[in-house]
Amino acid sequence: MRYQGKEKVMKKERFNVKDALVIGGVAGIVSGFVKLGWEVLLPPRTPERELTNPPQKFMQQLGIPHKVTHATYTYSGHEMPWASFIIHFGFSATFGMFYSVAGHYLPIIKTGHGTLFGAGVWAVTHVALMPKMGTVPAAKEQPLEEHVSEALGHMAWMWVNHVVIEELKNEESQK
Repeated sequence: MRYQGKEKVMKKERFNVKDALVIGGVAGIVSGFVKLGWEVLLPPRTPERELTNPPQKFMQQLGIPHKVTHATYTYSGHEMPWASFIIHFGFSATFGMFYSVAGHYLPIIKTGHGTLFGAGVWAVTHVALMPKMGTVPAAKEQPLEEHVSEALGHMAWMWVNHVVIEELKNEESQK
């Protein structure tokens, strides 16, 4: 922005969609790690429901066999569900990219630094869409702890997306 007389003149910057997608994808990976950490502190599902987690169930609904959806790698004695991680990080990166681009054209979605958008993503996916698809139980049949963990976790997740996107955009604009 520059000043001409007493008036502010906005410098029209060209929006680079490719850069916004890359930045959003990076933010989505970072925020995906944060969401995994959140779920360690506040597990959203009971151990029984975690035997087949929502990403695994979704893949099975798409016809992917159990041996793939439940495939793991071992790290430090823990069996880690790599197929679930692909869905988890794919979801996170996709929403990071969407938020990065859509936030430019519809700045209202950035209200609350991503927290309200995150709450909306939770409501649409965990309360409406996944129960309708049969991926998770109906919202009223999910424990309160699941709603608390997922709602707050999605808000924190999108806040991290927002912060990382804004920081990377600022760094890019300094070049």
